[in-house]
Amino acid sequence: MLLASDSPLELCALDAEHVAAVLEDCVDQLAVLGSIISIPDNPGNAETNSIDEIAKLLNGQKHLEGRYEELVMGDKNSPEMSSLKQNMKSSAQAIMKSVKLNPLATENLIKLQQDREYLQDLIAECLEEVSQEGSFEGLIRATVEEREKKNKLQETILREEDARKNVRALQRQLLELKKSKEVEMQSRNEMIAHLKDQLQETRAKTTMERKYIEKECQVQKVMKNKQCQMTEAELQMELENLQIQLEEENKVNKETEMWVKKHHDQLQEKVEYWMDKYEREVDQKSEELSGLKGSKANILLKLQELTLKYQEYEEVVMEDRAQKEKAKKAAEKAELEIRCATKIQAWWKGVMVRRGLGPYAKKKGKKGKGKKGKKGKKGKK
Repeated sequence: MLLASDSPLELCALDAEHVAAVLEDCVDQLAVLGSIISIPDNPGNAETNSIDEIAKLLNGQKHLEGRYEELVMGDKNSPEMSSLKQNMKSSAQAIMKSVKLNPLATENLIKLQQDREYLQDLIAECLEEVSQEGSFEGLIRATVEEREKKNKLQETILREEDARKNVRALQRQLLELKKSKEVEMQSRNEMIAHLKDQLQETRAKTTMERKYIEKECQVQKVMKNKQCQMTEAELQMELENLQIQLEEENKVNKETEMWVKKHHDQLQEKVEYWMDKYEREVDQKSEELSGLKGSKANILLKLQELTLKYQEYEEVVMEDRAQKEKAKKAAEKAELEIRCATKIQAWWKGVMVRRGLGPYAKKKGKKGKGKKGKKGKKGKK
């Protein structure tokens, strides 16, 4: 079978038309079935001819289901379609079985009518879905829901059966207990009859023995009475002790309640005190925090002002340092130049003296004059 898409729940257009035709025919058949089925007011006067018609219509529904399965079940291995087929078959078989077993029962007719209406609505919704969308997901969902309902009903039935089994077991136990008690009562009655016979024999034997037995019975009776009185006294004393204990427990309980209430009031007062103290301290700390925030803002402003001043002073100091550095470098440079110039002048003077250049040149003339000139120069120096 060709599908309209990759989804296993969608049909192609041709298959959708075929399935829609089958579903429409099924809806019509169910409508006819609904018009035929009538629930009588008196079950004894129901007509038997409607049974054959219902069976025929159910057979027709089964045939239509087979045709629907042939058209829809293109993939035989699909678990959803296999479960759908199995559920539809089991539903139809259950209806057939119920109608055949008790066809004229009013409850079966009502159940059959409800199932028919539900099936008609479901097939109508499936027909609309197949016609519009080309899929039958609604039918799958309805089948799953019905399966869940059926499982829940089955669980309820199983629980009811277990309860019935338990009731039957208890009834059997009750019967067995009743029989055992009856046997015990019968044995006791036989024993009483035997004792009566012995008593009659004893009375028949001798009057003395009878008196002795009567006295013995009286003594036993007195003893039993005394024992009962002692037991009653003990129980009375125990009851009084229990009453005393109960009164003490009530007293202790009241005192405990009073102490707990008093302690609760004290704790409540402490809680209120601490809450008030907490609120006061919170308000105080909030005010202090506000003041600290204000002082912090003022300090930040002062810090910014001082930072600006520091930056200005730092710039002035840097400029002063730069000027001093420049002046120092200029002085060192001037001193270096002076030393260099002095050295150059001394060197040049030495060169002039050694070579006799310039004013140190040798003059031509008499030697005496030259010597005198030299001595004069020395004297001047």
